[in-house]
Amino acid sequence: MWLGGRVWLQVFGRVCFNLRRLTFDRTWGGRRGPMAETLSTRAEAASGLGAPAQQNGDAGGYARGEQPPGRPEPAGPGVEPAPGHATQAAGSGEQAATVGPGPGKRKKRRGATGERVVPPPKKRRAGVSFGDEHFAETSYYFEGGLRKVRPYYFDFQTYCKGRWVGHSLLHVFSTEFRAQPLAYYEAAVRAGRLHLNEEPVQDLSVVLKDNDFLRNTVHRHEPPVTAEPVRLLAENGDVVVVDKPSSIPVHPCGRFRHNTVIFILGKEHQLKELHPLHRLDRLTSGVLMFAKTAAVSERIHEQVRDRQLEKEYVCRVEGEFPAEEVTCKEPILVVSYKVGVCRVDPRGKPCETVFQRLSYNGHSSVVRCRPLTGRTHQIRVHLQFLGHPILNDPIYNSVAWGPSRGRGGHIPKTDEELLRDLVAEHQAKQSLDVLDLCEGDLSPGLPDSTAPSSELGKDCLGELAASAQKMDGAVEAGPQDLDTVPLASGKATEIDVVDQETDPLCAECRLVRQDPLPQDLVMFLHALCYKGPDFEYFSPMPAWAQDDWQED
Repeated sequence: MWLGGRVWLQVFGRVCFNLRRLTFDRTWGGRRGPMAETLSTRAEAASGLGAPAQQNGDAGGYARGEQPPGRPEPAGPGVEPAPGHATQAAGSGEQAATVGPGPGKRKKRRGATGERVVPPPKKRRAGVSFGDEHFAETSYYFEGGLRKVRPYYFDFQTYCKGRWVGHSLLHVFSTEFRAQPLAYYEAAVRAGRLHLNEEPVQDLSVVLKDNDFLRNTVHRHEPPVTAEPVRLLAENGDVVVVDKPSSIPVHPCGRFRHNTVIFILGKEHQLKELHPLHRLDRLTSGVLMFAKTAAVSERIHEQVRDRQLEKEYVCRVEGEFPAEEVTCKEPILVVSYKVGVCRVDPRGKPCETVFQRLSYNGHSSVVRCRPLTGRTHQIRVHLQFLGHPILNDPIYNSVAWGPSRGRGGHIPKTDEELLRDLVAEHQAKQSLDVLDLCEGDLSPGLPDSTAPSSELGKDCLGELAASAQKMDGAVEAGPQDLDTVPLASGKATEIDVVDQETDPLCAECRLVRQDPLPQDLVMFLHALCYKGPDFEYFSPMPAWAQDDWQED
């Protein structure tokens, strides 16, 4: 009994001693001075634990020259380091490179020998708008009632699409970017215009990987727009309201960049970092609002979602519109997002527009329009359905729709035939921009976001692409063999910025295009009023909407 009690007391005493030691170590472990550190190092070295402790990553989380927390600073002059410590410190950098990463550390991605390593994607700042470096890319000049942009060099940038992974650049260019011949891309490689992960491409046979970053430097030409100024209707701490002229897009799209409202406001009115609150079609004029901050933009967009905003348009249409108020509730289906064409169809989205005639001059009518929903081309499509298309609408008042021009939804052709005829008509007029198209958009490799029953087949797109590249009326100034085009010597990636208006690789530079007439850039549809719970903005009635206006 006594012996058992003695054993129990010994066990209890050891437990208490160990608990006190553990508490002491936790309390003072991070506060040990140089002597405690030296003693600890010597003890570990004597017991053979020093080297394994370091190999197991004790210092692996720190870069060479950095001190881990709780470790002493290097000894000053005349102080001899502890035995073995200098040897371990000297080897710590190499050992840290071979051991596994510490907690929260990511392993560096390394490719196999000879394998091309792809850097991680760059982080993009959300909400970044256009700034001075973008506005300074080129300048405007005015000629014949048109605003024109001097040709300039521009970098198209993109990360590798999922469908490109595992394919060569040659394959991607030959299947998805057929607006240019392969000889152009080969010449671009020789000129240092193509970059992969910011390194010049040497061979188009390089196989693309996920996260590859592509940059293609091109010589860019923009179509002309009207020389009418973008007038400010109102400006305060929250919003900017302008009277947008016809023919000018709201923001960069397709071939338009500097000839857009966003760039004109930045370059000519020093209004930057604007947030469009709604959009107007390129050919539509009138009230256009921008928010100055993201908070104001979100507040007004919330009002849009809650149906608190009212818009009012005015237009001039064919024939004598009914005198009484007309409401059209026909659903609208998108035929092709790429070409920008819609039509009335039972499978479309619900729409509602209220029309009221304002005047009739014996040939055409001025009509007020109040869209209660916001579908693409809603007013134009509903007026076409009613048999009174906008007088000079280049899409919905076109003979491509058939003899009745889409009245009552009667279209005696398939969607593919309709699109082909529309494209052919505007190619003959050199007005593909009316369809928000350029030649490259018609490439069969670029998927078209269409309704399931309205998809363009690849064969159809191929035909459109072939006919688009003919460009009736565009005269080629001097065809050149791209294999013999003289390229600048020296650094292939450097481009002469002194003379940006001509480029040896640019096919557009070899075309002489006829300028449109200013009146051809105007469509008789105008956003007259934009009204919300705490604001209301008007623009002046256009000249073509006056009662006594007569068509030329």
